[in-house]
Amino acid sequence: MRQLTLQRWVPRLGYCALVGRLVLWDVDGTLLRTPGIGVAAMHRALERVVGVAPAETVRFAGMLDSDIALAYLESMKADPEVHLQPVLAACVEELEAAREDIAERGWVLPGVTDALAALDKERGVRETLLTGNLRANAILKVSVLGLDPWLDLEVGAYGEDARQRHELVPVALERLAKLRNRIYHRGEVWVIGDSENDLACAKKSGAHCLLVGTGWGLPDGAAEEADAFMEEISDTDAVLDIILG
Repeated sequence: MRQLTLQRWVPRLGYCALVGRLVLWDVDGTLLRTPGIGVAAMHRALERVVGVAPAETVRFAGMLDSDIALAYLESMKADPEVHLQPVLAACVEELEAAREDIAERGWVLPGVTDALAALDKERGVRETLLTGNLRANAILKVSVLGLDPWLDLEVGAYGEDARQRHELVPVALERLAKLRNRIYHRGEVWVIGDSENDLACAKKSGAHCLLVGTGWGLPDGAAEEADAFMEEISDTDAVLDIILG
């Protein structure tokens, strides 16, 4: 695991000319929090489509929205062939209806804005999202909370883009090649997230991983398995050292 005591001895412009980096940010627990709002939107969507509210909440950290919905449908004994796509569509509508609630009760996690802005200034660095959120929901959250200026949202990888989370890294790489005519090698890619699923995604896809401790808890040993770990993204220079170093 990379230590956080690196010295920034290389002049910034010369340093950046040597590197290309694609930074793939997770959303919930990494960039921001929307306390209970997304879960409530999923519950309302399930009740709209299935006719009854779920009796329990699914543990969802790092999961694709489609897998969360499937887990709920299984617990409710509902047919996924019939209900999955309508539930996902209703979830988008329900979260959009909660836009003002997100603005009032959601918040950006410590240091995130500074880290996004600092990385955005570095030559050769592009930032976007890699998240289990459906595209519309991910973009809604980061936009409402003011993080969209630094993120190339068009080339992000979202919950409906693959069946496995690690398959989202190739999705982002393909979109960058097609839409931005930009090729990144796997060794130039960093996944930043807060869950063991973010770590597994990076490892399976050949990317690097910076784990942060601002989510819902990591299993023992996860921090040591990551390329780098920070309790929170509050030291901007340390983030730059990790991603660019």
